Amino acid sequence: MRDHKVSRGLALRAFGMLRQDAVAEPAPGEQWRVVRSGTRIDRRPLDQRNADIITTEGLEVREAFPSTSALADRFGVSHPTVTKALEKLEAAGLLAGGGGQGRVRTVRAVPTRDERS
Repeated sequence: MRDHKVSRGLALRAFGMLRQDAVAEPAPGEQWRVVRSGTRIDRRPLDQRNADIITTEGLEVREAFPSTSALADRFGVSHPTVTKALEKLEAAGLLAGGGGQGRVRTVRAVPTRDERS
């Protein structure tokens, strides 16, 4: 608004048009980001996307689950955000062995269709 000397209302309308045209989208923290053309964005919660890793990568019970660092890089989020999502999967009984640096989480159970959606 300062850079272009426009009102808040005009800026919000412009962002609305960019969103409608799928050029930009709101991001956490009241910011906006450009959407790459043709890129599908998964808007499901991170814990659901992590649960999908078990089935899409064919992980079996007792196999190692990707590390917090690998998941943070994969989804472009912070380590604490990944940790919270993984804690939800542990509480749901899908993962075991979390907590603590260097400890490997393992698959405890393969999610059912209801747990993935």
